[in-house]
Order: sequence, then structure tokens, then C-alpha cells
Amino acid sequence: MSADFAPLRELIETSPLITTARARGSGKPEAAVEAAEGVVGPLSQSYRWWLTEYGEGAFNATEIASVAPPTPDTVDVTTELEGERLCFYRESDGCGGSFHFALDQWDGEEHPVVRRDHFTGEEDEEFADSFAGFLTVQVALHSGLGEGPNPTIARLWRSTPGVLLPNGVSVYGPHVIRERNDTYEVREYAPDWVLVGDDSGGRGLFMRHHGRDRTSVYALDLGAVEHDVEANGELLTGDLVGWLAAEAYG
Repeated sequence: MSADFAPLRELIETSPLITTARARGSGKPEAAVEAAEGVVGPLSQSYRWWLTEYGEGAFNATEIASVAPPTPDTVDVTTELEGERLCFYRESDGCGGSFHFALDQWDGEEHPVVRRDHFTGEEDEEFADSFAGFLTVQVALHSGLGEGPNPTIARLWRSTPGVLLPNGVSVYGPHVIRERNDTYEVREYAPDWVLVGDDSGGRGLFMRHHGRDRTSVYALDLGAVEHDVEANGELLTGDLVGWLAAEAYG
């Protein structure tokens, strides 16, 4: 699924793990981004957005590569091209890996992100589907959320830190999901379930975080959260990612 820039902006501006060097809207000029693309080819849409919105920044106090004209401490991403891999982030713990755009897997909008082991140089399994997904998964992992509360949300977070539909439906990213679940005491009243979003009208979107069915999404009044969400809620979909895509682009 394509990155939703509204929750991506919220993730960047509310997560203490992500810092930006410039105020929003004062990023790199389009000419600088186009010049970089003349060297490395098309940049991922969400990475391109990051560059033009914020210009430079870091995750967990480690710099994310940018484009010229760089500051003295900035890595120019055009110098990080290694065949079909474009490195944009290196973990700073001395034993960490590096993260690369897989340029040979361009889907017309994004390059998936792969991680290379620091010692062997071998690639792990694909880390995320996009640069937005890279930031999202990193925030989730560093916040103790794993890759997501269930496989469906983990799949979504590999592309985008949540979704905000025109009709007001919101699916949460890792920067807000814990707070929303604490607010409505979901763990106490519906311990097998997780609140993954809401409809802006008083109903929450619930999924199981363990058990036999972790794909179905139910809508239930947030003022009436109870143990048996399936029996008391309305089934919305068994394919959250597909449903969101249809609602967003249909």
C-alpha cells in the first residue's frame, strides 16, 4: 500500500526517535533532488517527500543520508550507490547493519528496503516496503511493539505508519496505538483484542492480537468495549490492507 503522508508527518513530528534538521516545508529544493536522481535513478516517493519536506534528519541519533548541497556532517546519498543498492542509513552501534534501497525492485513508487549485515555483508529478508515503512518499523521495534500487534498491522506498517481515509477512518501507527489502547483500557476489557483505528464517530476498529483469526476487523462503540468484540461488533473486512486501498483509491 502507498505511504499516507498525513500519518507519516505525524510519526516524524511526534516520535522522539526521529529528528529533523529543518522545519517542515523547508527541505531540499526540487533541483537538488532531481540532480541526485540524475545519478542514482528515481528515488522512492516517500524518501523524496522526506527530502523536500525536511531535507535532513536522523533516526535514533544516527543520520539519514540526504542530497547535495549537504552540510559538513551530512552523508550525500549519491555517494552511497553500490550496484543495485543505495545505502541511506547505517546503524551506529559498531555491530549494526546498513539499510539500502533495492533499486532493481522499483514498483513505480517505492523501492523496498533491505538490510545488510555489518560483518558478512549478506542481506537479510526485506525489512520494509518503502522508506516510510522503514521509519515505521524502526519506531515500532524501538518502542517495544515488535513489528506490529498482529501480522496484518505489521504488513501495513511495512509501507505506511497508518492510514487516514477521506471518510474519517483512521488506522493507527506505532506512535499512537499504545496510547489509544491505554485510553480505552482495551487490555482490561478486551484482553484478546487490540484497537487498531477508529471511524472518527465514536467507533473503534478492533482486531485480535493473538488467536485463530488475526485478519478480521470489527467496529465497536468505544464506550462499550467488552470481551466478546466479535459477537457485539460489526464485521468490516477480513482484508484490512485491501479494504483500505479500495476505500482510498476506489
